[in-house]
Amino acid sequence: MNVELETPLQYLKGVGPRRAADLARAGLETVDDLLHRFPLRYEDRSRLQPVASLRPGRPASVSGRMLGCGLRATRRPGFKIFEAVVGDDSGSLRVVWLNQPFLRDVFVRGQQVVLYGPVEMRGGGLQLTNPQYEILDEEDGETLHTGRIVPIYERVGGITTKIQRRLVWEALQHLSPDVSDALPERVRSARQYPTRYAAMLAAHFPPEDASLDALNRFETPAQQRLLFEEAFLFQVGLLARRRAAAAERKTLPVRVDEHVRESARRALPFRLTAGQRLAVKEIVGDMQRQQPMNRLLQGDVGAGKTIVALMAALVAMENGLQVAFMAPTEILAEQHFFNLSRLLQASRFRAALLTGSTPGASRKRLIAEISAGTIALVVGTHALVQGGVGFSRLGLVVIDEQHRFGVVQRALLRAKGLHPDVLVMTATPIPRTLALTLYGDLDVSAIRDLPPGRRPVRTAAKPESRRGEIYAFIRDQLEAGRQAYVVYPLVEESEKVDVKAATAMADHLAADVFPACRVGLLHGRMKAEAKERVMRAFAAGELQLLVCTTVIEVGVDVANATVMLIEHAERFGLAQLHQLRGRVGRSARQSYCFLLYQSPLSDDARERVKTMTETADGFEIAERDLQQRGPGDFFGTRQAGVPTFRLIDLVRDRQLLEAAQQEAGQWFETAKPPAGEVARLVRNWELRFRLIEVG
Repeated sequence: MNVELETPLQYLKGVGPRRAADLARAGLETVDDLLHRFPLRYEDRSRLQPVASLRPGRPASVSGRMLGCGLRATRRPGFKIFEAVVGDDSGSLRVVWLNQPFLRDVFVRGQQVVLYGPVEMRGGGLQLTNPQYEILDEEDGETLHTGRIVPIYERVGGITTKIQRRLVWEALQHLSPDVSDALPERVRSARQYPTRYAAMLAAHFPPEDASLDALNRFETPAQQRLLFEEAFLFQVGLLARRRAAAAERKTLPVRVDEHVRESARRALPFRLTAGQRLAVKEIVGDMQRQQPMNRLLQGDVGAGKTIVALMAALVAMENGLQVAFMAPTEILAEQHFFNLSRLLQASRFRAALLTGSTPGASRKRLIAEISAGTIALVVGTHALVQGGVGFSRLGLVVIDEQHRFGVVQRALLRAKGLHPDVLVMTATPIPRTLALTLYGDLDVSAIRDLPPGRRPVRTAAKPESRRGEIYAFIRDQLEAGRQAYVVYPLVEESEKVDVKAATAMADHLAADVFPACRVGLLHGRMKAEAKERVMRAFAAGELQLLVCTTVIEVGVDVANATVMLIEHAERFGLAQLHQLRGRVGRSARQSYCFLLYQSPLSDDARERVKTMTETADGFEIAERDLQQRGPGDFFGTRQAGVPTFRLIDLVRDRQLLEAAQQEAGQWFETAKPPAGEVARLVRNWELRFRLIEVG
């Protein structure tokens, strides 16, 4: 049978309902999905090594016959070893799999197998430990599975790499070589890429002369062409979305005159920095346009983004518009409300706080006033633009620290009917590669300078054995009238993980270490009223030492706090460590951050701690964090707005993504697709990158 890229996999020979269900759970539903799933790596089985040629310390691929195998118990309860002897014409070697007893149902004597894994010297002989394996049928011979460079796929349910290899081969044999090409001919020719079919064939079943190193770095022309195609299609869709958004018109335009400027000046507690002034200019410039603003404001911790947002809010409110100011947590929303209300005291505008903890009667009254337009500024969580909250004249939405508010969720705001201006703020600087994807539909402003008088936080990493010195330093700071944070990774003690917990340590610090000081406890499991009570007490100086979890990671602002002690610093990611450090250094006083760690450190943990002591530049830290942790976990949780790429790795393929952005922009200007084609592009883009399912 002939197949098309759109053909459901259940109709491909060798699939059937059960395998189709396994494949679907991995997001593989069509032939197109299957062919756009790269192998994990490649093995050159055209040059399988004879057993006699193996050397310890190197990984190797060998093909041989299973001479004997069995399961062996050990002294450790429940821990078993599956042992085998595999031989070829040159000799034999021992193969062991640790604690994989199910293999007794996989292997039998006499099977022809291909093994890949590290070669070790054990007990006077060579041994393969926990190798990857594949069982060959007699008829396989020198076909798909050996005698060539072979693709190795990640297992999907009960579908082994060998089954996948056969399915991919089957699909390619029945797919027309003239399959439609997603890349414009001009782009493909300029970059000297192979055709789409040729690229898919060579990416899965490379020719004999292909470089194994280049294949495993995903740098062959075939692989690069498929990666570029995905990046190009994503960027074209992004441009189409921006073009569609640019066609929208605000029903409530914004004007700026001397009266508006004077209102903003009255609210300013200090002179803006050069970076803040530029950001305000860019934002207000957007607000005066007919098209809705979609802008990201990046600024390191303490850069003064909230004041910039307030200037934008005053411009909107002076034009008779309402503003929704959204924060990711109730604590941060409450703090923003407190600060913004104080700055707006001299103005005529009413502000309100609306969160999940707002009592029923108050909530009902506030929603009625928001709907009537008598409240100009509403602060709360992002639920403000969902559910039953209706606005009379919503003109500006500010989203603070909302990493999970991605590309598609921002489109939900349009449902409010007024096409409001949208300003997204983050104190976690976004690496350029992620900015091209997560925030690719936004214009970007960045504040790179700090308010006058601020000093860099001095950061030191100390082993557990130096705890006493740190406590002594904190005591000196507290006696001098300053305040301090002590952050722990857990709320309560855990039997599984040996880390100090906030609740137990708060008691210990208050009773045994700092008995003369007022110690408070703050964590995410506390009720909202209790959290607010503790934070207000700390902000007012009634508490000197705050023992907490990462609930204070974002936005908490106490200028008198000058010491941050992070316990078990090795367990935190770079972005978290940087955010936590940003809770101090909020005034002209010198501040300090101590990273207390337990030895031995893993290589990754050592690199994170080293980075924190070497630089305070959030943009550099963000790039290193992306390199270490990957895009999915960059913010500690997988973001809802990140597109689902099938081939692209945002770290490995960053240069290719940038090149695709340039090519897509040139193509869009040259092709000038009509409005109907743009709408189709956006729809296909949402479906292709799984963005329509988000939110």
